[in-house]
Amino acid sequence: MDNTRRTLCFSLPALAVTAFAADNAGASIPSFAKPFDTLPVHQNGANISRAILDGTTHSNDHLEVHETTLAPGSSPHPPHQHTHEELFLMMKGTLAVTIAGKTTEIGPGSAAFVHSGELHGVRNPGATPAQYFVVAIGSQ
Repeated sequence: MDNTRRTLCFSLPALAVTAFAADNAGASIPSFAKPFDTLPVHQNGANISRAILDGTTHSNDHLEVHETTLAPGSSPHPPHQHTHEELFLMMKGTLAVTIAGKTTEIGPGSAAFVHSGELHGVRNPGATPAQYFVVAIGSQ
């Protein structure tokens, strides 16, 4: 009987973790509607970003979306690469998008897609703020 109690005591943490995982299995980003002015604001110098969502879809894919407004002549960060893919959707201004050494300027209504592992960066070459949305898909 002592072995059974000892086994049960050692098993409780594993059972709790399993129960927690089962309760949260399939948990995905819930439906929502958020007015733009209610999104949390993060300021980095003259640049502003707003987090929209960050989580897992029903198919267990990671999805992160944010909005950025870049000051004239600025970049959000140096060129970089990562495993997830990114879709840039332009709203206002001009964005110089560099992907694997090739730079293209895009304006309102334009889009840019960066594949996993490609070195890329963006910069606002204009005289007015550039506003765009980023949709990041896949593991971070």
